[in-house]
This record gives sequence, C-alpha cells and structure tokens, in this order.
Amino acid sequence: MSDDVRHKLGEAGERLAAEHLERRGFVILERNYRTRWGELDLVAFDGRVLSFCEVKTRRAGGAYGTALEAVSRAKQAQVRRIASQWLAARGRNRPYAAVVRCDAIGVTVDAGGRMVSLEHLEGAF
Repeated sequence: MSDDVRHKLGEAGERLAAEHLERRGFVILERNYRTRWGELDLVAFDGRVLSFCEVKTRRAGGAYGTALEAVSRAKQAQVRRIASQWLAARGRNRPYAAVVRCDAIGVTVDAGGRMVSLEHLEGAF
C-alpha cells in the first residue's frame, strides 16, 4: 500500500472520528498538532473534558489486526508527551477542563471507504 493511500485512509478515519466527537458534544480544538515528538490527531473539548485522541484506521479484513491494537505502549507514551507539550504551549489560553484524558478511537472502513465500525475508548491510557 502506498503512503498516499495510507495517508488518505488516515485522513478519512480522523474525519469520521471528529464527526463522532462532535455528535457527542465536543468541539474540535485542534487537528494534527505537530511537535518534534510526533503528532496529536485530535484535541477535543466538551465544556468539562479535554480529550487528546489517537485515531487509528484500518480496512475491514486487513491483515494487521484491529485499529485499536495499533495503539502500542510506545504510541501511548508519545501521545502523553505531545499532550503535555500542547498544554504547556497553550498555557492560560486553553479552556479549563475538570477532566483531561487520552482517548483512543479505532475506525474500520470497508473497501469503498464507508465506516464499518468505530470504537471510542475514553481514558484509554
């Protein structure tokens, strides 16, 4: 699979994950926040919860396991490090949140790019 196809698959999964969060009352504060340590897929806020979301997308029937299985311990540590950087960079210019958490969202799509399933693990790591 070429990088371009994988990139488009990832973008589609992030769009579907953002739409899911918005349906649940979240506002997307940031997409694809980049640092020297990597990238945060989505930062979302619902007035009480500030969620740093790692989104993984897979094709149904693929050979690489489920989307959520791709959120390794190393990826979890990376997301936490980048989330800390995001919080520090925003300082007082970020919303007050009673809860700050790291979520994992796994999106599975069929060969036509239509969503087959979406799993959202709140406070996954």
